[in-house]
Amino acid sequence: MRYYRIHTADIAYMTKRPRGIFTTVGKLVDSKILTEDEEKEYCRNKEYFEEVLPVPPFYQDNNPDGAITWFKDTPEGDGIWKQMTFYRDMCSKYNVKLYISECDGVPGEIIYEDEFQIAVKGDAGEVKITTRELE
Repeated sequence: MRYYRIHTADIAYMTKRPRGIFTTVGKLVDSKILTEDEEKEYCRNKEYFEEVLPVPPFYQDNNPDGAITWFKDTPEGDGIWKQMTFYRDMCSKYNVKLYISECDGVPGEIIYEDEFQIAVKGDAGEVKITTRELE
C-alpha cells in the first residue's frame, strides 16, 4: 500500500519530524496571523475534521512515542485530503511551503490505524520515502 504525508520543512519539537499540515495551520492561528474570518473558518474546519477523521488516541497522552500520521492512498484517505482546501489555501496565502512524502510500504512501526490513516513511530527501516515540494 502507498502512504503519504503532507508537511512543512519545519521540525516539530514533539516528534522531531517535519510538522504536519494540521499542526502547521494551527500554529498560524496561534500566532494570530489569520484574519478574524479565517480564524472562524479554521474553527469550522477543525471541528469538521475532528468529527470525520478519527483523532488517534495517543494525542490524549501528548503523543509520548512521537508518532506521526500518514494518509492511506485509498478512496477514504484521498477523500479527506481533497477536502482540506482551507488548510492548503492558508498555507498558500501565508507562504508556507508544503511537501509530500510518499512511500510504498509502512514507514515505521504502526501504533494506530483507521480507514483514512496510519500512525507510526520510529524510522522507516528499509522503506524508501521520497519527498518533493507540493505544487
